[in-house]
Amino acid sequence: MNTGRLFLSALGGWVAYFAFGGVVFGALPVLRNEFAKYPAIYRTQESMKPVMPFGMAAMFVAVLVVAAIFAMTLRGGSGFVPGARFGALIGVFVVCAFVIHNHVNLNIGFSLTAAQAIAYFIEWTLVGAVIGLIYK
Repeated sequence: MNTGRLFLSALGGWVAYFAFGGVVFGALPVLRNEFAKYPAIYRTQESMKPVMPFGMAAMFVAVLVVAAIFAMTLRGGSGFVPGARFGALIGVFVVCAFVIHNHVNLNIGFSLTAAQAIAYFIEWTLVGAVIGLIYK
């Protein structure tokens, strides 16, 4: 496992994660309004600001772990397609272990759950693709 490529691919995946998330969760009013329906569950944008650096650092660690798993399981080479395939598997894991789990535990509606499931699946597929492109 190449440590330099691992960190570089994690950084690229982390940037892709926040770029996609910023567009989908921040810029699309439909989804932003869904979160606003649950003020007792989700923080406001203003109250997120003090804790956001911790979340960003944690997401870098998460993407670094995903990049390390990709590097450890690398068999047929790297690149866009193997990375996207790996990212899609991570996306299914996230949807099942996080999104649906939250739907069961939190008092949120199906629309928000479905939107999160679609967005997180695409987001992690993109992150995997970026990791695959960078980690060669």
